[in-house]
Amino acid sequence: MMNIRTLAPLALLGAALLAGCATPQTPSVAAPVAAPAPLPTYADAEPLGAAMEGWKYPYPVQMLSFELEGRPVRMAYMDVQPAQPNGKTVVLFHGKNFGGDYWAGTLAALSAQGYRVIAPDQIGFGRSSKPEIKYTFAMLSDNTVRLLDHLKVGRAAVVANSMGGMLGVHFARRNPERVSALVLENPLGLEDYVLSIPPQQTPNLQKLEMAQTPVSYRNFVRGYFPKSYRPEFERFVEQFARVQLSGEYPRFALVSALTYQMIYDGPIYNELPRLTVPTLLAIGQLDRTVFGRRFAPPEVVKPLGNFPQLGKAAQQRIPGAQLVEFEDVGHVPHLEVPERFHAAVLSFLADKR
Repeated sequence: MMNIRTLAPLALLGAALLAGCATPQTPSVAAPVAAPAPLPTYADAEPLGAAMEGWKYPYPVQMLSFELEGRPVRMAYMDVQPAQPNGKTVVLFHGKNFGGDYWAGTLAALSAQGYRVIAPDQIGFGRSSKPEIKYTFAMLSDNTVRLLDHLKVGRAAVVANSMGGMLGVHFARRNPERVSALVLENPLGLEDYVLSIPPQQTPNLQKLEMAQTPVSYRNFVRGYFPKSYRPEFERFVEQFARVQLSGEYPRFALVSALTYQMIYDGPIYNELPRLTVPTLLAIGQLDRTVFGRRFAPPEVVKPLGNFPQLGKAAQQRIPGAQLVEFEDVGHVPHLEVPERFHAAVLSFLADKR
């Protein structure tokens, strides 16, 4: 097992003490502490449509058009070609509350080492179409095969975060011949949530989504980065707030509810021992993400989401799996500690074809 631990730099904090005696006429006065700048509300921001038109992506976005259940859809993706190709391809699978744009640093890091890197927005997410249909991981897997066939990519490594990790497992189980290696970055589904989280009605999920505010969403995003919420992560709050200002938000909220149902209906826990591809578990040790946390009593939720334990248990359940642990890191190591995450991924992929 590889174990990468964070060695936080020591900050030397001191105050200069002035010698001498202060007289009653010249008392010592502490310097005023500046109030923190107020966080933006985005009330006057430009709205974003459900397909995120105008939202900046780090590389050019292309579209693959096809029909899905008789409806025309477009699947957005970035296809980053390396300057010096090594003949290998990596596909990146995003989480539920993200699109392919949050892979910007990973796209740059892997392509700099010769990999062709493809980052799709799955149907229902990011800049892709968001039809009101039943979502399944089988459907998303088939859509990804369609994209790889379109790009003439026969075999690729998969790097997958959060919900994308669940998709990665389903994809590798359905298409093992297409997967040279699988990296699961804090994936959902390492425990069987169905045993603890009760099912929910889609209209109720949509109402809860509609009730979100930028403040509540910011608090939600902060949970992904328990020790390192940085200014650059505010862009995820901005994206949500601007979509919420759009007249298309009710449909966006419905699709979010439908993809929640996909996660609930598509567990991977029992699929882990059946994986046959080389697998790396990359686990932030501060992560306590629990899918559907709000729908179960605190005493039921308390033992769930312990990623340090889940990572070790998954390593035992996945044949030949390797584990790398990131101390003091939450749910998205590729954003919190990109250099360490990319080093671990590149080391793992070096001998995979």
